[in-house]
Amino acid sequence: MSKPLLSLEGVHTHIGAYHILHGVDLAVPEGQVTMLLGRNGAGKTTTLRTIMGLWKASQGQVLFDGRPITAATTPEIAQRDVAYVPENMGIFGDLTVRENLLLAARKARAIDELDTQRLDWLFGLFPALKTFWLHPAGKLSGGQKQMLAIARAMIEPRRLLLIDEPSKGLAPAIILNMIEALRELKRSGSSTVLLVEQNFMVAKALGDRVAVMDDGRVVHSGAMAELAGDEALQQRLLGLSLGAHQ
Repeated sequence: MSKPLLSLEGVHTHIGAYHILHGVDLAVPEGQVTMLLGRNGAGKTTTLRTIMGLWKASQGQVLFDGRPITAATTPEIAQRDVAYVPENMGIFGDLTVRENLLLAARKARAIDELDTQRLDWLFGLFPALKTFWLHPAGKLSGGQKQMLAIARAMIEPRRLLLIDEPSKGLAPAIILNMIEALRELKRSGSSTVLLVEQNFMVAKALGDRVAVMDDGRVVHSGAMAELAGDEALQQRLLGLSLGAHQ
């Protein structure tokens, strides 16, 4: 396993009176896709939000590239080339596709300052964005909104992408399109990805590594291929079989 770009060491997170994370230990190797799996309520989204500084760890340490970011603000973490795609997508419905992408490009203040080569690359991954370039994002379909949310995170090179359940509620054809786009990002070797997912087909197709959460802790970590090939382990950890979701 390559060196971790992101590490969590004994991380606890409280939200009000609720103790959500109970000592999370997690290593996300640089240049790979790490899947974060687990039943609903296991703490996956809280883990992403804690990494991003949206919720603060009450104990433990979050390290990015070997340096602690536990106390950093969300803008400070974003400045380190970390992007977050939340489960609710986080797009601006009243703004056009073009305006949404421009807002996400920190190095560009006008549309002609965007990296045209990278924009063309994104259009190749998500052709609908070019088709609906001047349309309000709120009028896109659910799948198109998800593509826009991911493209916003990719409009500039990022060292780390945190993506929360990108396939949720999408039609199978759209999911396959999204898988291929994320595979292309993976082939480019430009980003490390931590991806929360409930769709096991997506997990198997994209994951290099996997961490499984239960009750606010990481209870298993290893190669995605190992979990994908062991139905007994899948049943024990997740109560489901990857084989049943092919």
